Amino acid sequence: MATLQQMTRREFASTASTIAAGVLVFAPFAGAVGAARPSGKVRLAMVGTGIRGTRMWGKDLLKGHGARVEFVGLCDINPGRVKAARDYMAVSVPVFTDFDAMVKQTRPDPVIVTTVDATHHHFIVKALEAGCGVIVEKPLTTDEEKLREILAAQRRTGGNVVVTFNYRYSPHRAKMKELLLKERIGRLTSIDFHWYLDTIHGADYFRRWHRLRKNSGTLLLHKASHHFDLLNWWIDSDPEVVHGFGALEFYGKNSTYRHTHCRACPHKASCPFFFDMTKDKFLMDLYAANEQYDGYLRDGCVFREDIDIYDKMAVQIRFANKVQVSYSLTTFSPYEGYRIAFNGTKGRMEAWIHERQPWPMEAFDEIRVTDMFGSSELIRVPIVPGGHGGGDDLLQERIFGDPAAPDPLAQGAGIRDGAFSIMTGIAARKSIDSGMPVRIAELSDLTPTEHRTG
Repeated sequence: MATLQQMTRREFASTASTIAAGVLVFAPFAGAVGAARPSGKVRLAMVGTGIRGTRMWGKDLLKGHGARVEFVGLCDINPGRVKAARDYMAVSVPVFTDFDAMVKQTRPDPVIVTTVDATHHHFIVKALEAGCGVIVEKPLTTDEEKLREILAAQRRTGGNVVVTFNYRYSPHRAKMKELLLKERIGRLTSIDFHWYLDTIHGADYFRRWHRLRKNSGTLLLHKASHHFDLLNWWIDSDPEVVHGFGALEFYGKNSTYRHTHCRACPHKASCPFFFDMTKDKFLMDLYAANEQYDGYLRDGCVFREDIDIYDKMAVQIRFANKVQVSYSLTTFSPYEGYRIAFNGTKGRMEAWIHERQPWPMEAFDEIRVTDMFGSSELIRVPIVPGGHGGGDDLLQERIFGDPAAPDPLAQGAGIRDGAFSIMTGIAARKSIDSGMPVRIAELSDLTPTEHRTG
């Protein structure tokens, strides 16, 4: 049998039954794992109690799956914030600033990692070596050295790593996958994919810790890994060569005025980016009340001169199956959403999706399929409530629901999916720095393959 590193995706899928559960592939955390505990619930510990952890993987998870899961510990470097998170989540659990102590004392099944991106590898490796599974927010990590550490730890331990790609689960993106699997437009040849963050959501990345490359790896990792994962999943192949362009032209130094943060800013009356954090009790309790411990300002100025990430990005990608992609990310658009077009040998499938806009929202998203030399079909997909287009709830159900439930669209994402989603962003960043294309195979010992499934 070929080694894991030599195996193609098609070969891997056909031999997966002979490999220990959780190695490189997605495996949920329900069933036997939780049933082995006295409570019959999956025991969870969380490290990183910011907004995403405390809300989506904390309070919201308990609301939807409280009968299946229980928290046994929370950890954060900020002792005030971790206590505020415990109060918000309404759980009676010990809190820690020492991760090793939490794992040793609480003996969780999986550890949920929702820390600053550049620290993900540290906690993933420690959790795996302690015998825990891992549920990690995207991106998996922020550079190739840290990725190699994670892959090595996973191979040593055989532990299960789930990457939380909720975008795969939203109904309109799932519908696109379904149509591609049916070869509705023939053999896929290229994709035009352009994402727009507005001056609410986009600007927020430049207020927070994401503004520094050392923390987020740039938005090519923190944000675009979502989009690169969608591409890998839709195309059913791995990226092979990446050429990137990027610059900081709007935020950061590109203003005549600035301050440290909004609450104390002398320009608040005239700055269109003024963010009044005092109106949000949750943010005030979680962050403002605990600034004394680490100095972190949740309402930082979007024009601070230390900002060193890009606010406009363009990436050209060639996949192992020869599909070509033109991708861009803009962080200061007047509306939020994306435009995408799939070009095939028998037609074209396209969509213009709005996630926030200054005009009335429709109750559905549209996908238009136009046949070559033929007719055009408009497909309407109802918009469902919930975070990330309804994807959050479906993702949590997949992770903590029936482990035997069918997954016809292969929406569950494991460590290999996480690795290839970030390697596109890492390669794009390296390409911007060097001015040259970068081959994905240079970043790890995972070999890009033509087909993900058989």
